[in-house]
Amino acid sequence: MSENIIVAGAGHGGLAAAAILARNGFEVTVYEKRKRKGIGYDWTDTFDLYSLEAAQIKLPDDFTVEKSTNITFVPPSENIIIVQDIDEESLTVKIERRELYDILIKNAEDAGVKLVFGCEIKAPLFAGDRVVGVETDKHGKKYADLVIDACGHQSVIRKNMPDCLGIQKELGKNESFYVYRGLFEKGKEALHKYKVYLMPDKTMGIGWVISDKKYCDVLIGEFEPIDQAEVDRKLAFFRRNNSVLGKKLLRGGEFAEIPVRQTLSIIVADGYAAIGDSAFMTVPLLGSGISNSLKAAAILSDVIINDETKTYSAETLWDYQKRYFEEIGSGMAKMAIVKCMLPKLTAEQVDYAFEKELITRDELTISSGGFNLDTGIFKKAIALIKDKSLIGSLAGVGKDMGLLTAALASMPEDFSRKKVLQWAARYDKLFESNENED
Repeated sequence: MSENIIVAGAGHGGLAAAAILARNGFEVTVYEKRKRKGIGYDWTDTFDLYSLEAAQIKLPDDFTVEKSTNITFVPPSENIIIVQDIDEESLTVKIERRELYDILIKNAEDAGVKLVFGCEIKAPLFAGDRVVGVETDKHGKKYADLVIDACGHQSVIRKNMPDCLGIQKELGKNESFYVYRGLFEKGKEALHKYKVYLMPDKTMGIGWVISDKKYCDVLIGEFEPIDQAEVDRKLAFFRRNNSVLGKKLLRGGEFAEIPVRQTLSIIVADGYAAIGDSAFMTVPLLGSGISNSLKAAAILSDVIINDETKTYSAETLWDYQKRYFEEIGSGMAKMAIVKCMLPKLTAEQVDYAFEKELITRDELTISSGGFNLDTGIFKKAIALIKDKSLIGSLAGVGKDMGLLTAALASMPEDFSRKKVLQWAARYDKLFESNENED
């Protein structure tokens, strides 16, 4: 088979797709700007086991898979907590980010993928409005039958796509989360081993304090950039009621920006497919995107392998978008509608929602497929709350959820640029109107 595929960036989904395609006879090259040594953040990741199986990735024989941990949600007042019970059958993979990269890279190399590290992609190459390759800083122009964009949420390829294709280039307001993550010395054992704080210290954002076997895992995240002074203030806040959190930083202590938004309305074009953070495949309320990206790799690879035309056009790649939205993207979009509401709420309103049981463990059941919105939360809100502003916010979410459901159901079955652009405008408008509200 002569088809040549370039994977731009060593994202999780890109590496997984590269390996599957190489095993099926494609010539695949991955270009990554980072150096091989030390690639990935110095922290752990947790995600479901099925996503690795879907992407045909085998863990080392001595790797231990564990059951998921119940999550304790804490509102701003810290007076009420909700424990979300995890399905007993749910198995998660807890792994060091760098160890995961080692597995993904070895999996790709064993499949015959060529990996080029320390080589930055500067721009996509076009023939008309078809992507035909990439411009690199060290190896010049590289051409391919298909480019898989795994460059991340600030992808230089996505940002340089022609406007006529309708692919969003930039993140909007409140669509990025600025996080700090550190693994600290562990103090006393904690009763609640996985605590997620909503608006900790009554500031807009989230945080968690997780008691691991060897350390205490802390995350601090906000919609605006944070600095070390803010991190120190939040750490002091967490230590007041978490004796498990010691003062010595063992490792990590890194800052990162992650997308927390709906999946791109259009993730394919002629000679182009976006995956992972390049397509905004993270869970909007959590920021984790590994599981979704690995599952997307399985879908994309299957579509490419079964493209009998060998054109890898928007028409033949459209099935990738359709299947991803059906299995994952629709649930992420619904979660993003709720996320759009959060920056508009006050700490008092969030506390009120907990106190009146508008938020229960049902509403906080989150998975890669979305979360439970069939519990009558909007009707309960109208019946129980007196805060007119909160009523308005929840009513708006209910309305937008209905509009989104209708929009998702009307995604074109087959690719027609005119129809797809019309559909994308309808989908995108729902989120743009939310983010632009005061």
